[in-house]
Amino acid sequence: MSDAVRKIIHIDMDAFYASVEQRDDPSLRGRPVVVAWRGARSVVCAASYEARKFGVRSAMPAVRAERLCPDAVFVPPDFVRYKAVSRQVREIFLRHTDLVEPLSLDEAYLDATAPKIESPSATATAQAIRAQIREETRLTASAGVAPNKFIAKIASDWNKPDGLFVVKPAQVEAFLTPLPVGKIPGVGKVMQGKLQALGIATVGDLRAHPLEELQARFGSFGAALYRRARGIDERPVQPDQPVQQISAEDTFERDLPLGEFDDAIRRLAEKTWLSTRKTERVGRTVVLKLKTAQFRILTRSHTPETPPASLQEFTEIALALRERVDLPPSTRYRLVGVGLGNFRERDEVVEQAGVFGE
Repeated sequence: MSDAVRKIIHIDMDAFYASVEQRDDPSLRGRPVVVAWRGARSVVCAASYEARKFGVRSAMPAVRAERLCPDAVFVPPDFVRYKAVSRQVREIFLRHTDLVEPLSLDEAYLDATAPKIESPSATATAQAIRAQIREETRLTASAGVAPNKFIAKIASDWNKPDGLFVVKPAQVEAFLTPLPVGKIPGVGKVMQGKLQALGIATVGDLRAHPLEELQARFGSFGAALYRRARGIDERPVQPDQPVQQISAEDTFERDLPLGEFDDAIRRLAEKTWLSTRKTERVGRTVVLKLKTAQFRILTRSHTPETPPASLQEFTEIALALRERVDLPPSTRYRLVGVGLGNFRERDEVVEQAGVFGE
């Protein structure tokens, strides 16, 4: 099936964790809710829309969220409850199409090109799904409908919360042209700075640069930028794709020696750990990724006998992996990443633990 005729829906639950908390505890409704553990190194898992008005965002340090919104109600995350609601939502998706690709507990791609329930359009399918989510879970979801995954994901954020936005094939170029390049996946602050130095601020600006120039400057990512600027995304919706690795990384403002980014490792470890709570599977291998000032990439990993059972254990392993970096002490690093990989089904991990524990 060609990319041009696909009908892709991206569904994104609105402030999911915070909304579940507000649904289940009436005293939280209408109040700024921050889902996070308290503590100097904790990060925000989710923020209600009342909290977002104060600038609180997910992945923000919890102490900063507290400064921005002193009246916020902090609620510790309950991933067991969130996963139960996520399964409910996924069952609704599967009534309409078998082509469902979950990205996390609160979002998924659906291919509605040939829906199981007869529908006049993908837009009508998205409306039906949102209505069923509201009726059966008492939560709201936003949806984007487009010819491919890249545009559908951007569109789902357009009318949040509780919104629907449709980008038809003939509208793709006009839709993308004014968007900031930061909307393109993989374009973070560092890459935005590099593009800004070339006079590229919008997707329209990016489209004016030839493929050869972008590849020469950014390698394979340059080719990806060229395709996204033209709204090209040929990735199919892939159901039942088991997660292989979850990670987070950060590029430093200045190159640092190995002993000077403990806090960054701790912060990235918590961000990764929270992301792993969104999957039913269990990760076994802790990975530390480093990039030197000379752009040399090295990784160190460790697979303990039993999977890391807590954020503290995960973080301690990530920090300890620095001891296995054998470069000279004078080496400076521009990037660090922390990941968890080698995922297995939870039942499989329990069975293995039982065998080795005998």
